[in-house]
Amino acid sequence: MCELFCLSSRLPTRATFSLRTFASHGAPGGTTIDGWGIAFHDGRDVRLYKEPEPAGDSAWLAFIERQHVASSLILSHIRRATMGGISLGNTQPFVRELGGRMHVFAHNGRLDGVETRFDAERGRFRPVGETDSEIAFCTLLDRLTPLWNAGDVPPRDRRLDAVSQFAAGLRQLGPANFLYSDGDALFAHGHRRIQANGKIAPPGLWLLHRECAVDVDGLSNSGVTVEASGEGQAIVLLASVPLTDEGWRPLFEGEVIMVKDGSIVTSRG
Repeated sequence: MCELFCLSSRLPTRATFSLRTFASHGAPGGTTIDGWGIAFHDGRDVRLYKEPEPAGDSAWLAFIERQHVASSLILSHIRRATMGGISLGNTQPFVRELGGRMHVFAHNGRLDGVETRFDAERGRFRPVGETDSEIAFCTLLDRLTPLWNAGDVPPRDRRLDAVSQFAAGLRQLGPANFLYSDGDALFAHGHRRIQANGKIAPPGLWLLHRECAVDVDGLSNSGVTVEASGEGQAIVLLASVPLTDEGWRPLFEGEVIMVKDGSIVTSRG
């Protein structure tokens, strides 16, 4: 299955990735990387880097590392193709504008029948590629559009309600782990994924929350390097599997959490 990773922090921090190491850490026996992508939030916009090729020899990753991009919210996705060909249009994370800011989405799982399940809800947003994940993202944004049409950032509880209801519908179609950010807050949904024993079962996401620097050396061994942080830093990490020996907590099946500036705001499920 695909691999998800997210970092939310109180203070901007820098993260670099060895995506081949990261992918093999989360997949028993290793998997083919059919594409990869990283989105760094920057105010209302995002710096998006993605390509539909294996990350092992990617010149883009070396470029990203040299840029030392700092962000308070970073989302990454490594793809193992299950629906749709290997192409840029099918490579995650997906981004769209809504309410004058860029929204980011990454999904892990398989949503059988999603193309017909939400067909009646099609509005402004249309998929560029052929994946179930992008159809789901477009559906979510169509549902959120009325909240954002007022011009201000919608109340957190209304956004969380909408995302939670959306996640409940996805769970009926298959494994539906996802990360979604509207530039103000991050929403994460944990469901089920292929476990080490080959069975599809919870948990689908793991969470680590620290009010100080994380285990930098431990993360590096898993293919992710987070810059050591100064005083006052808080960090939330989310990943498909734990990346260090620290106290990661599994999201229970169907849990939706809302994260902002390195802290958990609230949860549902």
